[in-house]
Amino acid sequence: MKAGGMFRADNDGENELEAITRNPWFALHVRTRFEGSVTAHLQGKGYELFLPMYVSKRRWSDRTKEIEQPLFPGYVFCRFDPLMRLPILVTPGVIGVVGMGKTPIPIEDEEIAGIQAVVNSGLPSQPCPYLQIGERVQIESGPLNGLTGILEEIKGRHRLILAVTLLQRAVAVEIDVACVRPVVPRRNALVGAPVAVAV
Repeated sequence: MKAGGMFRADNDGENELEAITRNPWFALHVRTRFEGSVTAHLQGKGYELFLPMYVSKRRWSDRTKEIEQPLFPGYVFCRFDPLMRLPILVTPGVIGVVGMGKTPIPIEDEEIAGIQAVVNSGLPSQPCPYLQIGERVQIESGPLNGLTGILEEIKGRHRLILAVTLLQRAVAVEIDVACVRPVVPRRNALVGAPVAVAV
């Protein structure tokens, strides 16, 4: 038994009990440049965390260096029971849980799974502005098969924008436009912009 009531079956498939008792993902608003230390502290407490990173090139006068940075600066994703959030809120560097008022709002599993697929694919990705307007598409082949996002063209190259709606942040990954098809857009149930609050 792991933290959060997770139970793993001996096989590769998910056990029904795990699917029922698995806690939802939440976004933790953390101090700038504390993403790694918050992740380490909370993993040490037994929580399941996700800190998506990307590689950027920084240029100095005498050299260029590749630096690994968070895709969502100031945020870490964590699975936990929202009624048992005090150990998370007292972790050094944590500002609060993203939500509406005093209510933490979970992030959809499919949004986290999409970001995890991009990070695990090894394809170049980078942060980008959150878009509300654009055609929603689904990838039909390749390592990101089945993912849906917003199609955008930047500097003559096509990119798929994967969004974390609650944070109003997004990640862009370069794709072949021939591998996508349009899908019917979904409406977000949230009204107003969520804010990070310590609740």
